[in-house]
Amino acid sequence: QVQLVESGGGLVQAGGSLRLSCAASGGTFSLLSMGWFRQAPGKEREFVAAISWTGASTFYADSVKGRFTISRDNAKRTVYLQMNSLKPEDTAVYSCAGKLRQTLWGDPATYNYWGQGTQVTVSS
Repeated sequence: QVQLVESGGGLVQAGGSLRLSCAASGGTFSLLSMGWFRQAPGKEREFVAAISWTGASTFYADSVKGRFTISRDNAKRTVYLQMNSLKPEDTAVYSCAGKLRQTLWGDPATYNYWGQGTQVTVSS
């Protein structure tokens, strides 16, 4: 069983940056595809970014492309989300997720493991 714990959220002004981390314990992290999702109040969960188990392939939602970067360090069992040029509409609870499948990156229903989430608030 894999446990995921996010950190790095907080309050930042528009245009600022944050780096989220997701640390994994248990299981074989290096075999997992990892994704970041977010959910704002009153809205459905939204795909943000995903990365393959080797880190060779990355995928982004159009809304964050060019501003956010997903990466991973398998030796540290951690996946990161670097968020730059933040906008108020990026405000949400950000959660990391993991799965063994290497497809359907943006579908939250295909992920097996989830963290508890970390709040990101961007003020205007």
